Amino acid sequence: MGEHSQEKKLGCGILNAVFRKRNKRSATVDSLTVLNNEVISTSSNTKKGPSGSDEPAFLDSSVNGPEAIPKPCPKQPPNHIKPAAVYQQNQVPKPLEEETKIKHNQASMNPGRKLPKESISISGELESMIVDHQKTKGNNNLIRASSSNMMLHGSLGNLRQPGGGGGGGGNMTSYNVPKTEAEDSTPKGKYPNGVKGNVVKKHDEEKRAERQPASLCRALSTRMDPETLKTRGNEDYKNGNFAEALALYEAAIAIDPNKASYRSNKSAALTALGRILEAVFECKEAIRIEPHYHRAHQRLANLNLRLGEVEKAIYHYKQVGPEADPDDITKAKTLQSHLNKCTEAKIQRDWKNLIKETDSTINAGADSAPQIYALKAEALLKLHRHQEADEVLLKGPNFNVDDSTKYFGPIANANLLVVRAQVDIVAGRFEDALATLQRAARLDSNKREANTVMRKAKALADARSNGNEHFKASRFSEACVAYGEGLDHDPHNSVLLCNRAACLSKLGHYDNAVEDCTRALNVRPGYSKARLRRADCNSKLGKWEASIQDYEFLQKETPDNAEVQRGLSEAQMQLKKQHV
Repeated sequence: MGEHSQEKKLGCGILNAVFRKRNKRSATVDSLTVLNNEVISTSSNTKKGPSGSDEPAFLDSSVNGPEAIPKPCPKQPPNHIKPAAVYQQNQVPKPLEEETKIKHNQASMNPGRKLPKESISISGELESMIVDHQKTKGNNNLIRASSSNMMLHGSLGNLRQPGGGGGGGGNMTSYNVPKTEAEDSTPKGKYPNGVKGNVVKKHDEEKRAERQPASLCRALSTRMDPETLKTRGNEDYKNGNFAEALALYEAAIAIDPNKASYRSNKSAALTALGRILEAVFECKEAIRIEPHYHRAHQRLANLNLRLGEVEKAIYHYKQVGPEADPDDITKAKTLQSHLNKCTEAKIQRDWKNLIKETDSTINAGADSAPQIYALKAEALLKLHRHQEADEVLLKGPNFNVDDSTKYFGPIANANLLVVRAQVDIVAGRFEDALATLQRAARLDSNKREANTVMRKAKALADARSNGNEHFKASRFSEACVAYGEGLDHDPHNSVLLCNRAACLSKLGHYDNAVEDCTRALNVRPGYSKARLRRADCNSKLGKWEASIQDYEFLQKETPDNAEVQRGLSEAQMQLKKQHV
């Protein structure tokens, strides 16, 4: 799996390097046009951004329904843009005029930029494939490749591929690139044409779709100069195209894995993409290759400082040599002072001061230190400021568990996971909390706190599940009791309080329902479901002013909510009648 992943990453850099898609464009199904026997790329890429919400869902969409399992806000790290692969045949000598055409067209695609010789020769090689195919088939007509007649990944269009069934009875045959050592060898120049008409073998296509782009990239990578790839990566980096720069650095590393500068530059691109721990690992590899590489030491020191590892940062600052900046070590010592104050505040259980010191630590440079965000979240939980605790962890770094364990160690990472689980519990994400605690237990089986929190999470999850079952069956008294059993383990859990308020409202106990909603809002002021339920109960109690206050608050948050609009209009009308 690791080899496949590296091969796919390599593809992006190599193809960008060859065809110079500097405006974030890459070949897709409709992006290759063959004009005058030349291949031209025309389509563009799009990127996806993270999305999601941490607002919990309810079994019943109405104001009186209990809450089901809420969803946390996902954080996705950025992805590379992976252009489609293009298949090639053995190189065929070309007349001089054809080579001149290729140079002219490539220059017109990127005016003002001079392409290296390697790129032109590979483009000419692709062009010669089409010429050779047309001569073989006796067809001299020009071909425009599109999704209707050309298949780039072995799964679209009518382009047939050797060794497996192509889709539909198309009119064009693709060619495999030369096999590498990791694949079955094929006699030079002998490519079987195993077309099977309209018979499609799905597993063959899937295997081929994974194998051929990687094979192409390996074949192309052996023809590129890694220094050229690094130079182009540097250009992308300076222009803010960090994902493209990363792909080019990875391509250079694939060709020459023992060049420290490639690793250091890759670390810079990863840092710009927010992948801090991966950047650390690349810097360490650069220093392993070249122990006295000053720039890598400087970069690693800065990363360690951002992660709150001051001793490691100071060590690497001292390895920078004459280029070292004395202010860097001073900054690191200042950060260490704030970290010491955080430790002291936690020992004294001075939660308000701990929040203050964690903010100072983050502002002093430890902006990617998960342990600092966890300390702040823990202090907020102790003060029953549950919503703020959840927001703190959402703003903080969310590293891969394995990467965190590799860098911070299993025990330290287990501590981080326990705090995250506690935040999940107060936000009603009981199942997420259990999964997180199980990972923590695997990292540190002797951690008593993890086992204690796990028992609590199980009790709360069972209480909500039982209460929801009773509520759906209209057994509101039993549901009330079930939610109450969960609240015995966590009296401030906003989800269980709000769900019990729904039961009390159904039973006509509006005062008690308002009380539970208020308790839920004290720990989670932005809990709109609890606020809406309180407004509804106050309306039923005839407390129109209190009801209007909640409805107006909700209207600012959700101006298009029809239920809020109706409730507000009704409360305002009743209040006017009361004053007449």
